[in-house]
Amino acid sequence: MKIVTKYVLREHFAPLAFSLSALTSLLLLQYVAKQLGQLVGKGLHWTVIAEFLILSVPFTVAMTMPMAVLVATLHAFSRMASENEITAFKASGFSMQRLMVPVIVSGAIITLFMVWFNDQVLPRSNHRLATLTNDIARVKPTFALREQVINEVSTGKLFLRTSHLASLSNTMKDVTIWDMGDPQRRRTIVADSGLLELSADGHDLLLTLFDGSMAELTGGEPTRLQRVFFHTDFVKVRNIGNSLERQSQDLEKSDREMTVCELQRKVVKAGREQDSAYRELARIAPKTADSLAPHARSPGIGGRYCAFQALLARTGVRSATAAELPPQVPQQAPQQVPQQAPVRPRDTNPNRNVTLQAQEQSRATDSVQAAIQASTLKMVLTESQRVLDGNQVEIEKKFAIASACVIFCLLGMPIALRFPRGGVGLTIGVSLGVFALYYVGLIVGEELARRNYLSPAWAMWTTNLLLLGVGLFLTARLGNEGSTSRGSEATEWIERIRDKFRRRKGIA
Repeated sequence: MKIVTKYVLREHFAPLAFSLSALTSLLLLQYVAKQLGQLVGKGLHWTVIAEFLILSVPFTVAMTMPMAVLVATLHAFSRMASENEITAFKASGFSMQRLMVPVIVSGAIITLFMVWFNDQVLPRSNHRLATLTNDIARVKPTFALREQVINEVSTGKLFLRTSHLASLSNTMKDVTIWDMGDPQRRRTIVADSGLLELSADGHDLLLTLFDGSMAELTGGEPTRLQRVFFHTDFVKVRNIGNSLERQSQDLEKSDREMTVCELQRKVVKAGREQDSAYRELARIAPKTADSLAPHARSPGIGGRYCAFQALLARTGVRSATAAELPPQVPQQAPQQVPQQAPVRPRDTNPNRNVTLQAQEQSRATDSVQAAIQASTLKMVLTESQRVLDGNQVEIEKKFAIASACVIFCLLGMPIALRFPRGGVGLTIGVSLGVFALYYVGLIVGEELARRNYLSPAWAMWTTNLLLLGVGLFLTARLGNEGSTSRGSEATEWIERIRDKFRRRKGIA
């Protein structure tokens, strides 16, 4: 048994490594090609480019690992079937379900690894990649000055034109500078010649101008023009270099940059805000609150996972997760039945009418304030529901994509054995079809869940359940596949139908 298990796993290792590296490289190149405009022409050091590529790998691996598992399973069992190794296993008394056991177990191990990877490695790498991308976006392109052209030295602030620029000595002839950095003061500098150089740290541009004049126009006195002549003038333009400055303060994390427990804490917080807003709305406008009643929430897979992590950590402090909080079913506040005021004798005092008018105005003001408060609470409910749906979708997605590894193992072997002559064509065709179905289902489900048309759990797990059902059905029918390696069950079934038609035609 151990020999068979090692042999089956060894047949899967090489296709898994090749497909994972190939698919990861293709998707990584596609992602880098989209970001190429932010990397090229900024004079970045090669270490920054390497860091950008390395941080882009985890996101790609999270998507390509299930693909690689399916490709490896299809290729390995298709090759074994085409070379009659499956027939030899059957003759030796091995059932096909027995051959699937080591593959299913290894797929389950990969699933557990991907759960940890999607929860710990992927969010951190996404956050560091987002921070690095933001830092790169703030880098200015390498400064380059062209002749006979108005060059924008500082965006919207300083422009420079020169008729001739010596590339070796960085000397300029016939220089004109327009300084618009201060809206209240416009300066135009004209010089016969000048010298262009960078500061020692490479951040600032230093201009030395010779034999020229400076005309200045102030906003407070638009009719007055001040003109100064000089033999030598110095102009310093700051932050013109192309160095990369790292931010010391972390940016706010998005939902794809958080771990499962961080997302779960946001879910719990949004749920509390939603319940509080609903109770207040039920007190002010009961009829409006009935149509906006939130659904009862369960801890979900995220809450159970965080509770399990807290149990393993044994810190003694229980994390605030949805698993520890009983589902709060919002209840409508009891309505008080207004009591009829006692009938009082008619008051002929004229001041009484003034008092009644003031009370009516006060009631009208209170009703307007109640309407404004109800509108605000409705916005709070909508925003809380949006946060709940977005974070719950991201939690369910982390587990759904990881569990696809074991589902694809269960699906790949029956398909490969039913088409023993498929070869590489079967592997590529089935893989593309399953990938398209799976990821389209994820994208559509995520969009429906974020719009509150479908619960996040059903949106993320429906495609998994469908493929799992197909895999279990095909696995249960193992042993009924084609009897020879030259055909398959489908081709033999078609041949049997043709034989029936031929016999009926002969009888007729």
